[in-house]
Amino acid sequence: MAVRDPSTGSEVGRVIAATPGDVRMAVEAAQRAFPGWAALSPDERGAPLRRAHALVLERADDLARALTLEGGKPFDEAKDEVLWGAEFLLWYAEEARRPWGEILAGNGPNQRLYVHRRPRGVLACITPWNFPSSLVTRKVAPAVAGGNTVVLKPAEQTPLSAVLLFEIFDEAAFPPGVVNLVCGDPEPIGEVLTGAPQVRQISFTGSVEVGKLLLRRAAEGVKKVTLELGGHAPFVVFSDADLDLAAAKLAFSKFQNAGQTCIAANRVLVERGIADELGRLLSGLAATLRVGDGLEPGVTVGPLIDGRALAKVRDHVADAIGRDARLLCGGEAPSGLDPERFFAPTVLADVPADARVATEETFGPVAPLIPFDSDEEAVALANASEYGLAAYLFTRDLGRAHRVGEALDYGMVAVNDGALGWVQAPFGGIKGSGDGREGGRQGLEEYLDVQYLSLNF
Repeated sequence: MAVRDPSTGSEVGRVIAATPGDVRMAVEAAQRAFPGWAALSPDERGAPLRRAHALVLERADDLARALTLEGGKPFDEAKDEVLWGAEFLLWYAEEARRPWGEILAGNGPNQRLYVHRRPRGVLACITPWNFPSSLVTRKVAPAVAGGNTVVLKPAEQTPLSAVLLFEIFDEAAFPPGVVNLVCGDPEPIGEVLTGAPQVRQISFTGSVEVGKLLLRRAAEGVKKVTLELGGHAPFVVFSDADLDLAAAKLAFSKFQNAGQTCIAANRVLVERGIADELGRLLSGLAATLRVGDGLEPGVTVGPLIDGRALAKVRDHVADAIGRDARLLCGGEAPSGLDPERFFAPTVLADVPADARVATEETFGPVAPLIPFDSDEEAVALANASEYGLAAYLFTRDLGRAHRVGEALDYGMVAVNDGALGWVQAPFGGIKGSGDGREGGRQGLEEYLDVQYLSLNF
């Protein structure tokens, strides 16, 4: 299966495309390995995770280069992703020691009740193309730390990162069958993973449409499904905010990975009196960003993943301008770059709330500024979405931060910051953005069953 560079379209590698038979073999290998792996102590399960962490740090440049070649992400940003992904390996090597339990009051002196968590079994993990390295480790590390075994399917656009990581897992001496990789066409692979009785859980990060399909298929086997789907993050800026800070954090949130992140600021809700100033500051920052091939020095914004993604970005911008939005910067490919692969960081002002860019997930480097006049209007605009993954809030008023932050109908809210992906925190959404958490203590618990024992003597 050929892998192509989105900056040029040229082939950069090939991987083996798994057949349905290969996927069944991987599931069976994971099932055979499960009892022995689950029986190990937390420290024994943590040992290969620690070795893998050290190897990822040692090979971070090679891993980052592969990520840039297959996904287009600028090299420095790709390396940051690799290093962030390594943190999950180390975190869950330690967190394996701390599965929570509890002792309950018995109904008499001769009874003891206690609750503990136990590994679920074979897990199927499916990862997306926009974070092809870190989301592998964010799923695999807690799954195996908890005593489960894994079959992982990476996005067909970006399998090289996963291949290199699984080579590291092999070198780190995970026992055979504990971690298994299958690359290829998602449809037949998904059919096997959702239909195999040995698979107890599906963990998926990706589009809403595919997430719903997996949920329906998994229901036939009553499998647990954890989903991290699309986002439509509001970025709310009040007039008392530090505007320089808000603009800097907005530029990071919006233009990281060319806007192709599920928690990217998708709607900039700004109090009317400061809308022009925020637009000026953000446009100035956008103009400093260099667009191009991610392996070129100084490039900070890479290509869109494919032509379909770029067409959606163009349509959103054209629709907003057609509704009387003002183009402050960008709006097309930078001079000298392929307009079918690249799009300049773009800022739009006076965007109406019913524009497509304000109602759909853009997944591109476009920041629409939508004015509001009160706290209540800001909350109503922010919550007017089927999605509920991430939201951002900028204010110097501590009371407003609590009041508005808690009113936002999202699984994660950042106050005066543009980042949310910390290894020790539970990442995930509500409503149409899915169910389940990755990261932190909750990320381990997602892969464990609860069992209660009643002891009578």
